[in-house]
Amino acid sequence: MTERAHRLATCAAVIGSLIGATQSAHAQTLVGYGARTAVSQRALEQSVARRPDAARAMAHSRALTARSHIAGTPAQAITRDYVLDRMREWGLETEVREYQVWLPHSTEARVWRLAPDTLELVLAEGPVAGDPVTAESGQLVMANGYSGAGDVSAEVVYVNYGLIEDYARLDSLGVSVRGRVVIARYGRSFRGIKAREAERNGAAALLLYSDPADDGYVRGDVYPDGPMRPPTGVQRGSVMNGAGDPTTPGWASVPGARRVPLDSLVVPRIPVIPLSWSNAAELLRDIRGTSIPQQWQGGLPFRYHIGPGPVRARVLVRLDTATNAIKSIWNTFGVIRGATYPDQLVILGAHRDSWGPGAVDDISGTVSILEAARAIAEEARAGRRPKRTIVFATWDAEEWGLIGSTEYVEQDSARLTSGAVAYLNQDVAAQGPSFGGGGSPSLRAVLRDVVKGIDDPSGRGTIYAAWRAASAVADTAEPAMGDPGGGSDFAGFYNHLGIPHLDWGFGGPGGAYHSAYDTYEWMSRFGDPGFHRHAAAARIGATLALRLANADVLPYDYAEFARTIKRHLDGAQRAARDRGWALSIDTLGRAIDEMERAAVALANARDTALARSSVSRRATERANAALLRVERALTRPEGLRTRPWVRGLIYAADENNGYSTMVIPSVNEAIRSGDRALAVREVADLAARFAAATRALDAAAAALRER
Repeated sequence: MTERAHRLATCAAVIGSLIGATQSAHAQTLVGYGARTAVSQRALEQSVARRPDAARAMAHSRALTARSHIAGTPAQAITRDYVLDRMREWGLETEVREYQVWLPHSTEARVWRLAPDTLELVLAEGPVAGDPVTAESGQLVMANGYSGAGDVSAEVVYVNYGLIEDYARLDSLGVSVRGRVVIARYGRSFRGIKAREAERNGAAALLLYSDPADDGYVRGDVYPDGPMRPPTGVQRGSVMNGAGDPTTPGWASVPGARRVPLDSLVVPRIPVIPLSWSNAAELLRDIRGTSIPQQWQGGLPFRYHIGPGPVRARVLVRLDTATNAIKSIWNTFGVIRGATYPDQLVILGAHRDSWGPGAVDDISGTVSILEAARAIAEEARAGRRPKRTIVFATWDAEEWGLIGSTEYVEQDSARLTSGAVAYLNQDVAAQGPSFGGGGSPSLRAVLRDVVKGIDDPSGRGTIYAAWRAASAVADTAEPAMGDPGGGSDFAGFYNHLGIPHLDWGFGGPGGAYHSAYDTYEWMSRFGDPGFHRHAAAARIGATLALRLANADVLPYDYAEFARTIKRHLDGAQRAARDRGWALSIDTLGRAIDEMERAAVALANARDTALARSSVSRRATERANAALLRVERALTRPEGLRTRPWVRGLIYAADENNGYSTMVIPSVNEAIRSGDRALAVREVADLAARFAAATRALDAAAAALRER
């Protein structure tokens, strides 16, 4: 999860007084609950939070990380069956959905140094003493996911991080990568962007490696002595820029689905292979030619150079595209049907696939989902069924491009659009001691409130108190939370359909990321000794799910949403001024102000109505139906002009970085492209969509004011 810091702004005086009065009057209640239902809900939440168990979490992790389980392999079917068996034991309804996706695996991936002397690099990561899983015979030596095939021999050029600006610097230095093998270090952008830019600049092949300055001994002791990446550690990963099966863009990969021609796919055509830094050193050490800019120096114990030459390399990737490209993946579901509103869904999800054993990424998330499911199932068996349906999902093939969750969202888009209350994502639930969270601003207040009632595993009070202390924020501010730009399974729900989402977890040094060393042993030593954070993540998930599933009025905070987005308008205005434009965004600013006004009015109408014992079910149902439309209104069917699949107009991953988030992307992408007329149209379009969201808020408030 990428963290981006945003502080809450101070309200205008009149708005602040209204909110302050509301909070003061209802300090002892739960947002979205009447006085009577709040008492029973608090008791339920305290009960469910006691149920997730560290010892059980440890057992789940040990079982699910016994071997590497890459999507499309028989080992992944074993994790499917484990999850389904546990869900059935606990009394949940279960379902498994199989999709047939285009998922070519490499049948051969090899790299040689050809000059100044010859050496074939040993790409296998190798065993670590005391960690038996690292010695498994089934470890796959793979090219990056969705690499192109090829057999290339050429001079090697070092391109730093392989960013757009790095290639611009090479041009200024008179260095061409055309027809050459480029080697880039991981970091600063998504690996798919690195592959795209290497190919755009004419490279014949790309080698990606983890530099110790970013991810190794420069950062700390390496595994097994510490948590950081050892000399032979390899970061695998997909190099596809997109979500879902690329042969079924926008529809599900069910049996018999139509597929677009392979030559139309937006995937790399050049070979791309990940290397350890010990292997990268065998190539980088003897490169000479052009001197590097000083900031391009990495952490290996010699001076880097750009090249080209005298080092030459051969890169070979063979794929099973012609023989076995279509593979089965499986999503699993455990369901507790809602007693009152079974068609309204609260979905908790984590991906089950990994690039190795996956103890951190993402068996920790899967374990959190399992323990949350067990806890809520026990409450349901005791007669405390939730009002809305709760779904516990584990996704397959996330690591290849959010494929399992995307296929599900595309298959069930109508049901999700009409009835999904929230999607709660667990991608890396436990990797260290530092708590963090993020998601739609409409749900951030709910997450903060929930973690105020759950003890931190460190023993330093509640998770919220420890989070605040670690963040060192002012008394008037809240800890920063991440924005939902993309890069995990929430993308289909939020960026594609506009379903509010949250994610949370405990972070720390990530030296085992996407490697064969992401094992149960690594987790037991460094990530979460005792597995108490796994259990804490499950407590949060179970409590959040029940908070949303049982609310009388859904507890979204659209005042915080409006204030959060309003703060980003200045950045768009500055970017326009930098181009010499007099671009007015006043209409958009006024539309967001109106949304905030409507959100405050709704909060008052909600709290007033719930304080009355006579608020009708019809009124709350109409209000909730309107609230489900608010963030859907901030999407558009045709999506972004750069990426039609991304329909959400509030957040998106930066198309030139992949990791960083772009806020109000339709406007900011138009400004970046230099198209002033388009920027003007996008401002007007987004203002109209905020107006539609405001109308939904007004409708919810009107329903609650009815007697």
